Amino acid sequence: MNFSLFLLAALIIAAVPGPGIFYVAARTLSGGRPSGIASSVGTGLGGLVHVIAGGVGVSAIILASAELFTALKLLGAIYLVWLGIRTFREAGILPDERPVARSARSAFREGVLVEALNPKTAAFFLAFIPQFLDPAGASPALQFMVLGLISVTLNTLVDFAVVFMASAARENFVRKPHLFRRLRQGSGLFIAGLGISLALARRPATS
Repeated sequence: MNFSLFLLAALIIAAVPGPGIFYVAARTLSGGRPSGIASSVGTGLGGLVHVIAGGVGVSAIILASAELFTALKLLGAIYLVWLGIRTFREAGILPDERPVARSARSAFREGVLVEALNPKTAAFFLAFIPQFLDPAGASPALQFMVLGLISVTLNTLVDFAVVFMASAARENFVRKPHLFRRLRQGSGLFIAGLGISLALARRPATS
């Protein structure tokens, strides 16, 4: 296994803007830095669910079944759309009207569910990580989970950077209530749009 090549590929993939980065940015713009950080940690934990599932073979079973894949993606899609609608409806609530701790806890739980219910994440790990496994090494499942943990960690670190950038941009809007409300509404619509995109995702071809 070429570990250096894996790290380079994983870092590039983590830095390329994707649905996960946009979701964390939207949550930060809507709820602030605490919510953004909590969302990042939550999506990271949700990603680890797929890493463990991939290592023990559960993800392969889900992706091989059209029914299981469809059920999982629709659950994830419905949840995202619901979060988006809720964010849109709560756009008029001022930042100091909602306890920060409660908001962060909710963001963490939602981040875990959003990522854990996304079968596209499972498909990514199953397509990406096996290329770097050492067939002659011990325990391919353990290798898979270790590389998956590294990949999730890199993704989470990039998400943290996005949170701080989005948080800085959000500060400029907080001083303008009308624009801030529009920003949160836009964040809600974007999150709902991610849900619709997930609902339309096709199951990867399996050999």
